Amino acid sequence: MVEPVPNSMIRNVLLAGILLMLAGDFLFALNDAMGKWLVASFSVGQVVLIRSIGAFIVLGPMIANQGAGRLFRMERPGLQVLRVVATTLDTALFYAAVVYLPLADVMSFYMAGPIYVAALSHFLLGEKVGWRRWVAILLGFCGVVIMLKPSSAAFSLSSGFALVGSLAFAFAIILNRRLRGTSDTNLVTWQTIGTLVVGGALAIGAWKTPTALDLGAMLLLGIVSCGAHLMITRALKLAPASTLAPLHYTLLLWAVVFGLVFFGDVPGPRILIGSGIIVVAGLFIFHRQKVVDTTVPPENVPKGVN
Repeated sequence: MVEPVPNSMIRNVLLAGILLMLAGDFLFALNDAMGKWLVASFSVGQVVLIRSIGAFIVLGPMIANQGAGRLFRMERPGLQVLRVVATTLDTALFYAAVVYLPLADVMSFYMAGPIYVAALSHFLLGEKVGWRRWVAILLGFCGVVIMLKPSSAAFSLSSGFALVGSLAFAFAIILNRRLRGTSDTNLVTWQTIGTLVVGGALAIGAWKTPTALDLGAMLLLGIVSCGAHLMITRALKLAPASTLAPLHYTLLLWAVVFGLVFFGDVPGPRILIGSGIIVVAGLFIFHRQKVVDTTVPPENVPKGVN
């Protein structure tokens, strides 16, 4: 006879998942702030290249543990390639956007990722989306338009980078669902290889010899990002995704704090209003998905911006 799990143990496991999610999002926001600081002095390609090398400090033991040969035993190679392209675009365009835009502005665009996922799931995965979620999706798009302010005088190339990067981010989440059978180690390794190659190509002709401090900071980017990814992956195994999904919006709070403390950036009314609409719409979508489908798929909880 199997003894029931004590409620105190269930609560402790749930609390551990919540704390890991919050810590992981904090690390991702810290990673993004460090990236913004570095791309002010170095090219996006150079930062992405060295950051990718740093990620292998964490990935190396994981690859050795599962065996390097498993990296080449992939399900649906075509989708794997598309996912690498999407995640590489996501990372490169994020750093390109933060060169000129405040961190909170760029993060606000990426917070619309779950809204795009809800819309794309209907067309790409054939999932049923009720009228309430469609209203929330349209409301979320209105929030994005408010932030973009698409007039010839206000629209900037950097805003375009953030928008396209956030769409690539959402597309990668959709592909994660199609590749559920692939281990996290394989997924993260191949996307890191993708950013390594693209970063190397972009760094040609734009290389600037870094100091030991700068080199260490760029390597640390990869370590922090991988650590955050592992924390959130573990959190999703300890607590329901429907509980963790709303916590992801703490990334936006940290982006505002780090932007203000380190760069003196204060979000304007347009960004605050637009991001507020996106957060409300996203939370409603999570709620409706929980009501209709009983649970929010883990893939709907973004594992960080880049």
